Amino acid sequence: MTWLILSLLTALAVSGQDACMKKFFSGRTAVEMCVYPMIYSLPLFMAVAVLIPFPPIGPNFLWCFLVSIPLNGVSFVLHMKAIKISPLSLTVPYLAFTPVFMILTAWLVLDEMPGMAGIAGILIICCGGYILNIDPGKWRLFSPFLSVFRESGSRIMLFVAFLYSFGSVLGKKAILDSSPLFFALTFFALSNLILICFFCITGQIRLRTFRKDMRKGLAAGVFLFTHAICHGWAISMIQASYMISVKRLSVVFSVICGKLIFREENIAFRLSGAVLMLAGTVLITLRG
Repeated sequence: MTWLILSLLTALAVSGQDACMKKFFSGRTAVEMCVYPMIYSLPLFMAVAVLIPFPPIGPNFLWCFLVSIPLNGVSFVLHMKAIKISPLSLTVPYLAFTPVFMILTAWLVLDEMPGMAGIAGILIICCGGYILNIDPGKWRLFSPFLSVFRESGSRIMLFVAFLYSFGSVLGKKAILDSSPLFFALTFFALSNLILICFFCITGQIRLRTFRKDMRKGLAAGVFLFTHAICHGWAISMIQASYMISVKRLSVVFSVICGKLIFREENIAFRLSGAVLMLAGTVLITLRG
């Protein structure tokens, strides 16, 4: 059950980071929103990385590591753009579809295929994602799906879920050819540094911008650091699609944040969907 606890901590960290970024940094560009947690988590990743022993490296580590850097960068920028322009409870729920995409990507990259109970749990989580997007005043059978086309943030986040389905399985493949903490720490230390330099060189950010709001930036950095460590550790212990299914309970926490912090509407329906997603997670945990 250790993987479940770590996956739940990952979900809490993701939800906390999204709420933090939307509340404190949504007035900035999507790239600046992306870079804030990168800059403030970089010292943490670098400081701890030097303490991790160098594990035996397998043949797939390097290419998975290198491909994951631009993939992670694009995904993170789009993720920040989605929560910047749309409510949390209308964007974050679409991340629940990552495990569906992962049925294909995990099979292609990791040769993993969930059992029947696992697939049932994943589909229940997706049904919960459907209910989360019901507007009781305008409901039609396909209206939650059509909302993707009406809400640009939802559309972007659905694409992010697709990108994350690749990023998660590539990350697990790299972990299997190294070690969970080694990959998580070295990847985010190097990835953050490369992406920060890239955004500086291309003129999309100025470093002096990030001297402002240091305490808020540090909070975002701690959330990213916690997310990365718990994610890498958990996904090494269980099938990738199962771990990501539990991680996507961040949707539940984000819906609650949407009500408590941002006063978003239709929370009753969205919490009903969240409970259904929890049921899918329990099925995966007990039978997966």
